[in-house]
Amino acid sequence: MATLATTLRKPMVLGAAAGSEPVAANVPAGEPFRLRPLPNEDVFLYSKRIDNSRVVREPDPRARGGEWSFIGVACLLAALLMAVLSPRVANIVAGYQLQSLKQEEQRLLDEERVLDVMEAAVSRQENLQVLAKERQLGTPEPGQVVHLDPKGDARLALNRH
Repeated sequence: MATLATTLRKPMVLGAAAGSEPVAANVPAGEPFRLRPLPNEDVFLYSKRIDNSRVVREPDPRARGGEWSFIGVACLLAALLMAVLSPRVANIVAGYQLQSLKQEEQRLLDEERVLDVMEAAVSRQENLQVLAKERQLGTPEPGQVVHLDPKGDARLALNRH
């Protein structure tokens, strides 16, 4: 693809004769192996450092406090949205809690049934006698039983509320 700069740098024909060989205008006659100049080689770009440290922005009289009012309106809308949605969210959370309490109630009822069955099995007279023999329990001797008599001896404490 050719640009104007590269188009203008094409070798120019010095002679207009049909039989003559074209000679480049920018190649000296004594140096046939020297390369021609690169495109846009003669273009120099200078960069100048710009110091904007003393530049102060002029206040815009139309944009006075506009961003704060926008932020305030956005916060107000967010608070309104939360107020509108909070009952719905509270209902959903309460539903989850109710369901977990129902599951816990069912688990406790099942556990109570199992304990009732175990209590009934253990509290039968035959099982109590077997357990007493395993633990070497027997009927107490006459001197081992102490009856609390609140009217008699003052050595024993009487709990009154």
